[in-house]
Amino acid sequence: MTEHRKISDLAAGEEIASNYLISLASLQQSRNGPYWRLELKDASGALEAKIWSPLSLSFSSLAAGQMVRVEGHVSLYRDQLQLTVDGLRVLDDEEIASLPMEDYLLSSARPAKDMLEDIESLCDRVLTHKPWRKFLRSVLSDKRIRPLLLRAPAAKSVHHAYAGGLLEHMLSVAEVCMLMADHYQELDRQTLLAAALLHDIGKIDEMGGILVTEYTDEGRLLGHIVQGLVMLEPFLQKSGLAPELVMHFKHLIASHHGEPEFGAVREPATPEAFVLHYADNIDAKLAQCRGILPPRGEGEGMTWSSYQNFLGRSICRPACTPETAVEKKSLRQEKKAESRQQEERQCSLL
Repeated sequence: MTEHRKISDLAAGEEIASNYLISLASLQQSRNGPYWRLELKDASGALEAKIWSPLSLSFSSLAAGQMVRVEGHVSLYRDQLQLTVDGLRVLDDEEIASLPMEDYLLSSARPAKDMLEDIESLCDRVLTHKPWRKFLRSVLSDKRIRPLLLRAPAAKSVHHAYAGGLLEHMLSVAEVCMLMADHYQELDRQTLLAAALLHDIGKIDEMGGILVTEYTDEGRLLGHIVQGLVMLEPFLQKSGLAPELVMHFKHLIASHHGEPEFGAVREPATPEAFVLHYADNIDAKLAQCRGILPPRGEGEGMTWSSYQNFLGRSICRPACTPETAVEKKSLRQEKKAESRQQEERQCSLL
């Protein structure tokens, strides 16, 4: 298989032969006959490509989600790079399976397997009630669910919209909820953790496709909250959990969007439901901010983003109070130590 050329590294005048993902494909008409207008993507960016007639007649169908090997030459058109395709072949499943998908898909900064291991470790530490532990283990080890979790995004475009994004969001929301449970010790820590980890599990069925994420018919008609409750029902029935715990867990899933206008089946009606809703909301909002604002440079001043439709405002990255690396490391260590102590105290009470 040919060596991959990053789209971000391409320059006008180059001849290339590389693999890319088709993210858009449309057959159009010019004076000289039909031509294909494509958008090719990899993890580094996107590139417009054209297959002109008569070569275009060789392809009866091209579609978003196909992985292709492309040969052609790069040029400038209206100050944008464009690829004129001289040859194209759609890769088969075996060829795709051999590719390092992180070259072609935006992915979480952390390996998905590492995040899933962290989730399982968190469950082992916090879930001392055997039915809860059995329930989470059965879901996370399920032969259908586990491989989907390892690559699923948390959304199509709004937040954590990349491979591994769902696991990243699950783990982050769960950790925030556990910090809240450390502070507000009247909370049911174990039910809260179970719901924090599985509140968005329905998204693995709401969105389909490995290479291009699109909403499934079920996703459009039902949504991930309903799909998640349906998906989890067989696991709950076999868990041995008391009916009142199952009901509370379902309420947390059903209410985590907060308001019916934002997709909640019910408004939060327990302390744990409020915690999960706000933890989910803040994690999504801060993920959006990370995607909008450039990384903070040393000593940089205030920076504003463009207007963001999903947030209804522009976002500001303010100037930051100076801190030494030693101070930051010490603070992180103190927080981890406090969290471990809280978990040990919780276990000693059970």
